[in-house]
Amino acid sequence: MNKPVTLCMPDVQSNADTRHLAIDKVGIKDIKYPVRVKDRSGREQHTIANFNMYVNLPHNFKGTHMSRFVEILSEHEYEITVESFKHMLAEMTERLEAEAGHIEMTFTYFVIKLAPVSGVKSILDYEVTFIGEITGEAPTITLKVVVPVTSLCPCSKEISDYGAHNQRSHVTVTAKTNGFLWIEDLIDLVEKESSSELYGLLKRPDEKHVTEHAYDNPKFVEDMVRDIAAKLNKDDRVASYVVESENFESIHNHSAYAMIQNEKPSF
Repeated sequence: MNKPVTLCMPDVQSNADTRHLAIDKVGIKDIKYPVRVKDRSGREQHTIANFNMYVNLPHNFKGTHMSRFVEILSEHEYEITVESFKHMLAEMTERLEAEAGHIEMTFTYFVIKLAPVSGVKSILDYEVTFIGEITGEAPTITLKVVVPVTSLCPCSKEISDYGAHNQRSHVTVTAKTNGFLWIEDLIDLVEKESSSELYGLLKRPDEKHVTEHAYDNPKFVEDMVRDIAAKLNKDDRVASYVVESENFESIHNHSAYAMIQNEKPSF
């Protein structure tokens, strides 16, 4: 009976390094993986996420074990929630013998929308990112959502005999949370503070409503970030945030941009 052959293969990345330069982040980027994400209605969404996974590397190690990042991802069997995301972050730093870890998971998230007059259903897509960091015992989770909305220029409305120029805007909210926060909670907050929210499908009565609603609710890019920041300041689930708005101007070949960031005091 033949005995299995055990190969002794050198592990070069485990060798010592003599340059005395620690690496802040080392790992893998842009690996795509299927995930399931729970939404506020209790359903699960099946989507594809793009992962970036890093750890720190002490000065005396030549390299990290790149294959272990993929192994950790594969072991979670598509089930990614906020809790499993935290566990994966802790597991990654432990298995790679690191002091700090960082994971980013970006995916397309869908919300069912009802048109404002006809009630016709459609879906709208949003770009969502979970960002997890760990440098000690407790990991921190940051939620980033890009929300497309409509903004209508107050100045254009004021000076024009009729009409006003409007544009599609991308509002990005990056929030570090104290407690659980649904993705839809941030989406709702942003859409309520825009000139008008967007819909995947509109009938003519809906289009009339959306156009007139935006006209009655003009917002500069500065108004957008201030109004959203004011709401985030009142939400105890949000520990800190960055809110950005980029308006893709319809009468210029450039964008208008504004940003507010705030590290809320802890008590």
